[in-house]
Amino acid sequence: MSTTVVGTSGEDRSDYTREESRAVRRRSLRLLGSLISPVRWQLVLAAVVLVVSTVLRVIGPALIAFGLNNALPAAVERMDWMPTILVVAVYLVSALGGAALIGWYVVVAARLTQAVLLDLRKRIFLHTQRLSLEFHESYTSGRIISRQTSDLDTIRELLDGGLNELVSGILYGGFTLIALLLLDWQSGLIVVAMGLPLYVLMRWFYRSSQVAYRESRVVSAKVIVKFVETMTGIRAVKAFRKEPRNDGEFSGLASDYREVNMRTIRLFGAFEPGLMAVASVSIALVVLWGGIRVADGALAIGTLLAAVLYVRNFFSPLQEVAFFLNSYQSATAALEKVSGVLEEEPTVPDPTDPVDLWTARGTVTFDHVSFGYSKDRLILPDFSLEIPAGETVALVGTTGAGKSTLAKLVSRFYDPTQGSVSLDGVDLRRLHPKDLRRAIVMVTQEAYLFSGTVADNISLGKPDATLDEIRAAARAVGADAFIERLPDGYDTDVNKRGGRVSAGQRQLISFARAFLANPAVLILDEATASLDIPSERMIQEALQTLLADRTAIIIAHRLSTVAIADRVLVMEHGRIIEDDAPETLIAGTGKFAQLHAAWRESLV
Repeated sequence: MSTTVVGTSGEDRSDYTREESRAVRRRSLRLLGSLISPVRWQLVLAAVVLVVSTVLRVIGPALIAFGLNNALPAAVERMDWMPTILVVAVYLVSALGGAALIGWYVVVAARLTQAVLLDLRKRIFLHTQRLSLEFHESYTSGRIISRQTSDLDTIRELLDGGLNELVSGILYGGFTLIALLLLDWQSGLIVVAMGLPLYVLMRWFYRSSQVAYRESRVVSAKVIVKFVETMTGIRAVKAFRKEPRNDGEFSGLASDYREVNMRTIRLFGAFEPGLMAVASVSIALVVLWGGIRVADGALAIGTLLAAVLYVRNFFSPLQEVAFFLNSYQSATAALEKVSGVLEEEPTVPDPTDPVDLWTARGTVTFDHVSFGYSKDRLILPDFSLEIPAGETVALVGTTGAGKSTLAKLVSRFYDPTQGSVSLDGVDLRRLHPKDLRRAIVMVTQEAYLFSGTVADNISLGKPDATLDEIRAAARAVGADAFIERLPDGYDTDVNKRGGRVSAGQRQLISFARAFLANPAVLILDEATASLDIPSERMIQEALQTLLADRTAIIIAHRLSTVAIADRVLVMEHGRIIEDDAPETLIAGTGKFAQLHAAWRESLV
């Protein structure tokens, strides 16, 4: 079994080595490329529209220079207004045309952004569902929520605004510099020379903000995780009066988040004045040198004015580029984490050449199975067991004995490190996933109910079931009576986590769901733990019905549930130390007899 190492991909980190940073960057670029590939023609259209609109915007100062140098003298000296009218007309057409194309570009870019985000959002949801249970047990729900919400929002902000600002800024600045060099190459050389301090400033800001924004995403994820975990476990928080401690921890995280953001703001606060200083010096030098040449008659006043406008226009989009760097660093950190989750591979992969098992009898076999959640944590050492079809087996033992691990292996939530687990002689790793899920069903203590009606939740066991079949399943496990008393009966909306039904009633609904699924192998993992004693006694007969004619594995601390088993396995440190019928073990002097005697005394 391979162990998921979340820290190399999906985990929130800010301490990457240089090699790790390169690998993460390559991974993020692969993801971005795969997202853009399906919409590449929309991207080409957006690029063409942006280039044409930028050209139309850039020719404005050149038209002004022509008007002042040629058209205006013609009007003053020869009363010829036609050149001036033409210049004004061309200027208006270029300005209005550029504005219209920018409007079109915004629409095209928005469609492109939404298509990419839709694809990415669906990928995250589908992929995280496909990942094995091992990933979800090691990756907190808060971090998953952060990937799907705040990280995607950050990427959206980049694509919606930041990327547009970068592309338009670079194009506008580049075309402006070219136009300036063509109009007055000496003024253009001044701007090129000022590119050196500009490059130093931009590089400093990029490197500093890269670190700051990665830290910001890490701390932001911690804030979300803390909030989600606190609200999810609010009952435990209130039961143990954990509010003051949580307040302190959350305040500390919030303060860290504020400090990281303030550091980012200070960086930007130093960058923007630096950019303004470089721009001001550039304009001053152009005006100084241009004024000298105008005085000497070597340069027309209109050309100088146009050169000053071009220099100003060259530096104005650099602030937009800075805003892009502002968004880019945050979005890059978010994209790294999203790509990390999408790079995760299931540790329980689907078989490449699956074996179909249309009708399962239910014989479960462990053949020299070794399993551990990590290399230094072996739970089942060389474990062998056969459970014949139709037999009900109860697993008993202290916490950590390996009972739930055994159930997870039968359900193929995990694969054994060595050996094999088979159903009717077919290794579970080769069994078709649909046949596996149809043949083996686990009912856990949590008894999770999804949003929807009671009938919807029961029909999870058989999506095409009729209402009569759903009612029959509920009657079989003793759930029909309380369901009928609900406000809308089987059409009652249970709300999130079954808000309208008690814990015991949720468990009965999960029993009905399992009964309707009609699996060959049924696993009850502490499935009666949420029931009170009267409720448990009430469903003993229902359990007899539920377990009839199928292989059943019962994990329970309540020995009253164990009594209905054909066979009891007492586990300790991943090994079976007792294996016999319950009445035989009770009559003996072993571990189970001691547990049973202690349980009987607790009822007195």
